[in-house]
This record gives sequence, structure tokens and C-alpha cells, in this order.
Amino acid sequence: MNRNETHHFRIGIAPISWVNDDIPGLGDHYTQDQVLSEMASIGYISTEMGRLFMQDPPSLKAKLDEYGIQLASKFVGTLFSDTSRLEEELQSFGEWVKYLKEMGCEYVIVCEMGGSMHWDPRRSQEDMTIQKLTANEWDTLVEGLHRAAKMCQENGMRLVYHFHAGTVVETREEIDRLMARTDPDLVHLLYDTGHALYGGYDPLELLKKYEDRIKYVHLKDVRRDVLERVRQENIDFRTAVVRGLFTVPGDEEGCIDFEPIFKELIEKGYDGWWIVEAEQDPAVAHPFKYAKMAKEYIDSTILSIKAQNQ
Repeated sequence: MNRNETHHFRIGIAPISWVNDDIPGLGDHYTQDQVLSEMASIGYISTEMGRLFMQDPPSLKAKLDEYGIQLASKFVGTLFSDTSRLEEELQSFGEWVKYLKEMGCEYVIVCEMGGSMHWDPRRSQEDMTIQKLTANEWDTLVEGLHRAAKMCQENGMRLVYHFHAGTVVETREEIDRLMARTDPDLVHLLYDTGHALYGGYDPLELLKKYEDRIKYVHLKDVRRDVLERVRQENIDFRTAVVRGLFTVPGDEEGCIDFEPIFKELIEKGYDGWWIVEAEQDPAVAHPFKYAKMAKEYIDSTILSIKAQNQ
């Protein structure tokens, strides 16, 4: 059995390991050509939109084609929970749907920014609390997601919701509430191993519970000692990232057991993207080293599981 047998698994990596979109200053010296070259040399076949990439679809397509890399999706932050902004937000969302369709994407990643500790433009940047949604705001969020998902379907794509640390859909209770309130034929789930654990959900339990709704996967590991300090000291998300909260699968410092997760995905026939997405300070965790570490670990683990199943 050789590594070519893992090629039908669609494994990509987000550029956030090199250049962080959320934290200005992290990785600013990297160019898109260096990042894409390193991704391709390791064997990744896709990436997600990042601030270092050119925005014009024809130009970006041409650049990605140079390296044999496809755009898997883009993270789209929304304020659907705000009734006064809903129509404007849906119009803006529609523009991203058109953009991603032109780029040949199958999925649109959505995350609600209303009430978040870092990304809500209506709030002070110094406010590090999460402003929980009211019942009415939940209703508006669900309406917005359903309408946005229909836009995606009309354009041959799927909406995948990204639960995320520091937002109003972060905890186990909030993830379950979102899944219970939304139409499973419209709103699918982006399964993120690191954010699941951060929010108090066992990643494998979450996978098994919602495997029928999971259409997109982010793979990241968590350094347990950092997570415990984050919880004890109530550290905000951006600071937690800089302190090394996340790492990649395959890093011995991580605490998530990925083998049963991969086994579950494989045995249940998951055929979407597997995207390595572990925010780290590139000055501390060298991006190429960690990206290579993750790819080798994923490949070897997949091969091991397939051998066990033969």
C-alpha cells in the first residue's frame, strides 16, 4: 500500500497557518506564491480564501492553477441575528455566493459574528465578552441562515455553518440549539475538531451525533495545558491563539485522538474536504514544518485505517 492510495481523499490546508486573517501582523512577510508553493510541494490539493490572496476571480484562478490547487471555500462572517441588518447582510452574502460559484467552490462557510467578542463591528474592540443572542435574535439568525442556504442551493452549492470560539455558537448547548432550530436539508455543519473541544464538545461524540449533516471538515488539534489556562484565566480567543492554543494533527503536543475520528469519517463515506486549519503564530510554529507534519500524519493514519479494514 502506498501514499497514492490516499489521493482520493480531498486534503487541503488553509493559509491561516502562514498568514493569520484575524490577527494583523502574524505572517505578513509571506507572499501568496511562497504559501501556495509550500502547500503544493507537501501534496495539498486545496486551500481557503485568505487575505494574502488576490481577490479577482480570473487572476486568483490562474494563480491557483499554477500550483495545482483548488479553492475549497471562504469563511463568510454574517450579522443575520440583527433584524435591522438582515436584508443588507443577505445581499452581501449573495455577492460572496456569486464569487465562490465563479471560483468553482461547492461550499460556502458561514459564521455568525453578531455578539462575538472580536468580530462584531457594532461593538467595542475592547469588549472581550460574548453577548449571547436573545430569543428574537435566534429567530432572525435561523431565518437568515435558511434564506442564505437557499441562495447557495440555487447556485449548486451548500451552506456549511462553522461553530467558532468567541462567537454566539461556541458551546455544546449552542451547537445543539443551532442544529435543532435549522432545516437539515438547508443548513449543513462544518465540523471543526479544535473548536468542538474548545466549546466543551468531545469531537468524536459531535461527529457521531451530526454525521449526517457534516459536509465539510476542519482539522486542528488543541494543546490541553493552554486550553486549561485559557479557561481558568478567561483569556480571549485571539490571545489564546497567540499563546499556542491550537496545533495541527500529528503534533505530539496535541490532545485529540484523531484515529477514531478519521475512521468514523471513512467508514461513513464522508467525501468532502479535509482542511487542515490550525491558527498558530508562524514565528513560533514554522508553517511549512507543521503543514508537512499534518499531511504525513493524515496520510499515514488513513493508510493504517484502510489496512485494518481489509
